[in-house]
Amino acid sequence: MSNKNAEAVLANAEALRWQVGGDFHENLVEAIYADAARIADRAITRPQQRPRFDLDRTLDRLVTSRAFGFPLMLLMLTVVFWLTIAGANVPSSMLATLLLENLHPLLKTGAASIGMPWWLDGFLIDGVYLAMGWVISVMLPPMAIFFPLFTLLEDFGYLPRVAFNLDNIFRKSGAHGKQALSMAMGWGCNAAGVIAARIIDSPRERLIAIITNNFALCNGRWPTQILVATVFVGALVPAHLGGLISALAVVAIAVLGVGLTFAVSWGLSRTVLKGEVSTFSLELPPYRPPRIWQTIYTSIIDRTIFVLWRAILWAAPAGALIWLSSNWFIGELSLAEHLVTALDPFGLLLGLNGVILMAYILAIPANEIVIPTILMLTVLSARMASVGAGAGVMFELDSLGGTLAVFNAGGWTLLTAINLMLFSLIHNPCSTTIHTIYKETGSAKWTLVSALLPVAMGLAATFLVAQLWRLFGGAG
Repeated sequence: MSNKNAEAVLANAEALRWQVGGDFHENLVEAIYADAARIADRAITRPQQRPRFDLDRTLDRLVTSRAFGFPLMLLMLTVVFWLTIAGANVPSSMLATLLLENLHPLLKTGAASIGMPWWLDGFLIDGVYLAMGWVISVMLPPMAIFFPLFTLLEDFGYLPRVAFNLDNIFRKSGAHGKQALSMAMGWGCNAAGVIAARIIDSPRERLIAIITNNFALCNGRWPTQILVATVFVGALVPAHLGGLISALAVVAIAVLGVGLTFAVSWGLSRTVLKGEVSTFSLELPPYRPPRIWQTIYTSIIDRTIFVLWRAILWAAPAGALIWLSSNWFIGELSLAEHLVTALDPFGLLLGLNGVILMAYILAIPANEIVIPTILMLTVLSARMASVGAGAGVMFELDSLGGTLAVFNAGGWTLLTAINLMLFSLIHNPCSTTIHTIYKETGSAKWTLVSALLPVAMGLAATFLVAQLWRLFGGAG
């Protein structure tokens, strides 16, 4: 530094010293004491004073209390899920109409007009395009609603209170309190939940959060849960109670996922991921009005589009495999039919069937295409020529009665439905999530553990339920 610059700095410092009242150090100390007094007046109520109303403190007493904290948390998350599921119905239907009912036939007509071979037409349009169309129509609207709502709660300051409420339970299970936030993000998308685990500083506890995030029921699995619960579980009671019982069945599956998160976290922290639970100081930020437009932009660009793009990239090869397996014949049967027949004995042992197992193998890239794949494979295996649009062409039916008829033709029972709901919760992550786990951990070993552990648990759970069902006289 030149002498001229040094002299300028000293002159500025001297001017600042006189500006604050002559003695810089004394004024600085006085300012600190004044701030401390203001904080004490706000935080401490003295006996001789009337309590001051403080909005943040009043809200915290409510949302973090033992009596109201958990009920309010469940109510808030229920509202978010309801807004997501109910709000996504219309845009999902519109996208499905546009991409699947309108654009798909146009592409087929265009391919025929240019003389495209049937196999190339089927591979590209009925396979690759349809899989991407299903993923976009089913996945985009829920994510575009859930992620902004979740981010608004975070921006408002409520989500740190959720972590505060759940911290004790997570610590007892050997995990980190912040895992509550990554778990909640997983209800929108497991890949996003895995990325959200970055907020956990401890590598061991971050790994536990990543491995167990698959037990959070992501939006790709909600349609399967809702459809199966409506068709089978809701049918067990009078019609006016069907909707309520179906909803309770889906909620029970989601709650089971939370319980499995705690149980597996506890098991991992006491076996392969032993270690001390780290302590952390959770500073509850002040409540503030959410920045709505910034939140919507950030959540859609950074989360929704990012995750959707990865899912589309994985859905394309899945669609190709689904079409090829249904149209590649070995003898008189397609490859898909051979595989379904081979898997059927094992599937029936689990209270499922070969079609369901085959559908989950083909739909590893995206949970959103499980039901369309199951319907297509059931129609193919049961030789229901009048239903669907042909071998390898995924579809869904508007009528619940029509869907039930297809399931019945495939030999489904109540046990099949219950175990499908269980297996939908407890099975391998989708390809997008597996890819994200590898990116976040940089470890092939932990990626393999994350993928295979829930599969093993799902097979064990369905086998146990099937044996108990048969032992106590259930049909199926």
